[in-house]
Amino acid sequence: MFVDREGELAFLERTWSSDRAEFIVIYGRRRVGKTALLRTFCADRPHTFWVASLSSEALLRHGFTQALWQTSHPESSEPGFTYESWERAFQSISELASERRHIVVIDEFPYLLNADPSIPSVLQKVWDERLQHTRLMLILCGSHIGMMEREVLVYRAPLYGRRTGQIHLRPLPLRAAVAFFPRYTLGQQIEAYAVLGGIPAYLTQFDDRESLLTNIERHILDPGSYLYLEPQFLFREELREPRNYFAVLQAVAQGRTRLNEIAQVTGLGRQPLSRYLAVLQDLHLVERQVPVIEQQPAKSRKGIYRLQDPFLRFWFRFVAPHFSILERGHTASVVRLVEAEFSTFTGLVFEDLCRDWVMEQGSLERLPFTPERVGAWWGRQEEIDIMAIGENAVLFGECKWTSRPVGTNILDDLKRKAHPLIQQRDWDRVYYALFARSGFTPALETQARNEGVLLVGPETLLSSVE
Repeated sequence: MFVDREGELAFLERTWSSDRAEFIVIYGRRRVGKTALLRTFCADRPHTFWVASLSSEALLRHGFTQALWQTSHPESSEPGFTYESWERAFQSISELASERRHIVVIDEFPYLLNADPSIPSVLQKVWDERLQHTRLMLILCGSHIGMMEREVLVYRAPLYGRRTGQIHLRPLPLRAAVAFFPRYTLGQQIEAYAVLGGIPAYLTQFDDRESLLTNIERHILDPGSYLYLEPQFLFREELREPRNYFAVLQAVAQGRTRLNEIAQVTGLGRQPLSRYLAVLQDLHLVERQVPVIEQQPAKSRKGIYRLQDPFLRFWFRFVAPHFSILERGHTASVVRLVEAEFSTFTGLVFEDLCRDWVMEQGSLERLPFTPERVGAWWGRQEEIDIMAIGENAVLFGECKWTSRPVGTNILDDLKRKAHPLIQQRDWDRVYYALFARSGFTPALETQARNEGVLLVGPETLLSSVE
């Protein structure tokens, strides 16, 4: 099932239509849909699609030779030879694109780098001498985000300055992900997203003819299921010392969000812990948050760490701590735990989705002002789910993922928490917004109309952007 990615496809279409050689880099975490995007784009165009694997340099070179040969000799499967070097293999690409547009995709490019670290330098030489003068559209694709950035994108990389464009493919947004669950209600669609996030390969595992808890039990908690050990496979391929990264992620998932708390639980020193957290931030798996009013976020001592990916948040909360139970096939007790804590767990994801919505609406100029910063605020005793700050204007928001409609007491409490912050700042305009799973009481709706309070439910979060 191929969903969304209109922006990425439009970019590739524009690149295809140019009159020059193009060198595109596409990267993103595993299972995010990079290969599906490229297969869709290449489907009706002249192309050579080659996927590197974890193999020897000689076998990879033979496989690449074979892929190029089959493009120009579709009636013959074996070339009967192997290019003697990668330089000669890359040079041969120019013959495919000398007179007409041709796409060459090298997927899983980091595997090629592991087999022969000189590849970027060789490709740079051939690009400068030959390929940039052809009608080639060369696409390098890889899942190892750190390696792709280090070997291809950064200033000191041999290929720096050669690329003509790049796509960092990110997980699907909520609005696109819910297309996988047309039979679910709006609330159930958000709950499914809270568990799986926006990774297409994960979204396809759930069957919306079954309840969410049944899907969780069968497709995540069952030791034989695809998703049961997925994070372990992911990190073993991407990271050295996966055991330490696992310890850090589990600590954060269990609520140890400050650096000293994580260090105490994991037993890791502050210096190596800071390095692990930096890598996880580069992979967009962990994020550091500070209260949105902080003027120097990087230096703030109020920073906390959170898992950025919903599925990892769920897995480290409900799967990793209960391996011993699940390995014996006793899923029922863990299912009961999930059921008991699921509303609270989903509420945290709901807050993220609401903040994203505020940022999106602001960028589309659909709010009374354009926010410069959107985030959360917290102090020693209080916290506010959403603060959007613009020039001389602020919006305070509260999010409630409960089964009861939100009433006027929630708005009153939000105003109470916001009052000290308003007193400290010189905001000319102050706005309020409430986000709720189960709607709002008539009394609150009346007050909201009179005071201009924004009320947002699941149907608004999921409505299309026009």
